[in-house]
Amino acid sequence: MSLFRIRSLKILRLNLLAIALIFGAATPTLADAPALRIGYVTAMANAPVLIAQQEGYFKAQGLAVQLTPFGDGAAIQQAIAAGKIDVAYTGAPPVYQWFARGLPLQILAKVNYGQAALVVKAGGPIHDLAGLKGQKIAGNARGSGMDVLLRGYVLQSHAKLTPDKDVQIVQMPVGNMNAALDTGIVGAAFEWEPFISQTVLRGTGSVLFDVNQALPNYPWYVIAATQSTIDKRPNDLIKLLRANHQAIAFLYAHQAESNSVIAAAFKLAPVQTSDGKTVAPEAIVAEARKRLGWSDEITPADAAFIQRLMGYSLQQGFLTKPMKASDVIDTRLWVRATAAHN
Repeated sequence: MSLFRIRSLKILRLNLLAIALIFGAATPTLADAPALRIGYVTAMANAPVLIAQQEGYFKAQGLAVQLTPFGDGAAIQQAIAAGKIDVAYTGAPPVYQWFARGLPLQILAKVNYGQAALVVKAGGPIHDLAGLKGQKIAGNARGSGMDVLLRGYVLQSHAKLTPDKDVQIVQMPVGNMNAALDTGIVGAAFEWEPFISQTVLRGTGSVLFDVNQALPNYPWYVIAATQSTIDKRPNDLIKLLRANHQAIAFLYAHQAESNSVIAAAFKLAPVQTSDGKTVAPEAIVAEARKRLGWSDEITPADAAFIQRLMGYSLQQGFLTKPMKASDVIDTRLWVRATAAHN
């Protein structure tokens, strides 16, 4: 190849590069960046991640995301440990339990408060917590956040019962719990929204113990990521936290619209009440709001509750030694993300 031709090719490449820069083709775009893989527990309490996607908040931040639903926090932590997801919308117990096993996870922000209740069959034989003795209780996966809350807070602290001795906890997906309750497979079910409201509105189930009434505004789902993701993609995590913050604001400012988004996301069907009335899907969501709410700030009281959950996990053998909540909470990116909004 002649020297003249080589120089001509170099000039051509430089000209093409200049054109690309002028028209922005060389600027990284949302499509160019690897998607942030987000796993979330399928619960109404995690609505902010669905709202952020639906309302375009992730896209407005220039963040590509890939959302994957999971049945419980234990399954999410297995996925994050296997490198299949980058970020988790999950309960705090699986985060600190995996941290104790050597997986460097950090809680970046809160997602919600409230959500759980113990439901029994309407008109059935169980009328108080003492009546749970000898019964089967539908519960989530062993070691999951809901499992820790059921065993430690509800059964031990309030019912004064010993899990696995005084009651039998039957693990099953939350979507199966109402049917198990209706058919008598279990005497009670520890579940979350919108499943609680569905059985209450139908008149087939009754709330025996509402955790949010006993412990108002207790923190539940959190946003967690591995230290590797924090180190490698801090700006993307800040974008995620901003979108989550915007979604929470939307949930309160546009309740009717957000109720429709949630109803569609969960494919909720109308509920027929015992007196023949029809309750629309959006009304189911409105009922569920009575037992939960959303906030992304982790307060000192929230950290204290996570510390309390760690104590329950230690008692139940899910932890082998004491931990401090501060070991797994790092809100520095949240502070940066929300500085302009607070």
